[in-house]
Amino acid sequence: MGEDHEALARDLQRIIKATADAVGSRQANELIDRVTGHLGVALTQALVVTRNYEDWEHANIQAGVDAYLAERGVRTDWFGIAGGQRGHEDLVGMLFAARNHQLYELGAVDYTTATIGPDAAAEVVQLGLVGTVAPDGTPVIVGVRGTNQQYGQMYCRLEVIAGERAAATATRDRIEQLIAEHDVLRGHVLAFGVSEHRGNELLTFLPRPAIGPEEVVLPEGVLDAVERHTLGIAEHGERLLAAGQHLKRGVLLHGPPGTGKTHTVRYLMGRLPGSTVVILTGSAMRFVSKAATLARRLQPSVVVLEDVDLIAEDRDHSRGGTPLLFSLLDAMDGVGGDADVTFLLTTNRAGDLEKALADRPGRVDLAVEIPLPDAAGRAALLELYSRGLKVTADLAPIVDATEGVTASFVKELLRRATLRSLAADPDAEVVVGDAELGGALAEMTDARNALTRSLLGASAQGRSVPG
Repeated sequence: MGEDHEALARDLQRIIKATADAVGSRQANELIDRVTGHLGVALTQALVVTRNYEDWEHANIQAGVDAYLAERGVRTDWFGIAGGQRGHEDLVGMLFAARNHQLYELGAVDYTTATIGPDAAAEVVQLGLVGTVAPDGTPVIVGVRGTNQQYGQMYCRLEVIAGERAAATATRDRIEQLIAEHDVLRGHVLAFGVSEHRGNELLTFLPRPAIGPEEVVLPEGVLDAVERHTLGIAEHGERLLAAGQHLKRGVLLHGPPGTGKTHTVRYLMGRLPGSTVVILTGSAMRFVSKAATLARRLQPSVVVLEDVDLIAEDRDHSRGGTPLLFSLLDAMDGVGGDADVTFLLTTNRAGDLEKALADRPGRVDLAVEIPLPDAAGRAALLELYSRGLKVTADLAPIVDATEGVTASFVKELLRRATLRSLAADPDAEVVVGDAELGGALAEMTDARNALTRSLLGASAQGRSVPG
């Protein structure tokens, strides 16, 4: 009797499955018809190959797909998928759910925008498919899916559906080649950051600084040394390689806070307009491996690590070191010597840096001190930061009284003097005279402003201005 029940159950299962298949076949919708009609195979014979990309690569995926469609032609216009919870399944999974359970149907393409520059954005497909052919002429469907944070999908996805794996793989590979050729990140200034949603990383486009050499006030010979090791290698890269010399370089700018290390880095960014720049600072240091990968891909490139001592402190001060330190060392070692990549590091505490970072050739091969400005430097800074102002004050006493201050201090001094002139007569021409400049300096060197001086990097109390 038990055997009869088991046989009956198996028969019922076969009947139910056959009925579901028949119903699915009869109710096949336009979405399935669009896909199978183009591919020329039943849905059960279709397969998909995929490749996941970081969120910031969305515009690159679109650029690669657009270039591929221009190359191979569009055989079926872009179309979308409507209905259901579209965040969990791949395209083939959604198609089977559409056929078997009517969860999805033909719909409009979902679009969004992606940043492609400091002041530019492009429309990209968030979820959509398009019919074209593989390099060998086999019909394929190309799908693009953007990130969907609501469902935890933190990657963009390129999907290619075909009746043959070779055709799908060849299509994906060719699109990837075109992505590399049309890379929208190349040549830009990029900064890593952290979003508030799930702590995932962001990549932001920044304007490239435009700072002239006359705006970089350093002791004689310092800027020349830095330029030779950065701009010079970039200019003579091919001949250096031909001579058997490596291109990768690491430059460490060290000195007290506020002396101009970041300002010098910004100047170098502007002098390398064809280079991709990737900036890491603060909590974004954890993305140093990804930054190095981008730098290798987008060379000539520069990786800027601000205040590197935050993660590269000597292991004697931190038992065993930190994971970020090892990531930094691995990233710098992982870039081949023939790569046109510059690592620009800044620190206020050169003495605390990890010896493996500071001493080993091939990681940092030029360390340059950016010192407190001497008298000539302070005079040049006063002139630089007073551009656009009418200055009638005698600057010589100010130069003498500001020994031990930083460039940041001098800049703030001119700003406060300007505010004093405005406060005296808001409608009159701004004139910075002895009273305004001397008063501002007295205010900043007052004992009550010790913390302000410290934040501006000043190392001395400053002397009183002769009356």
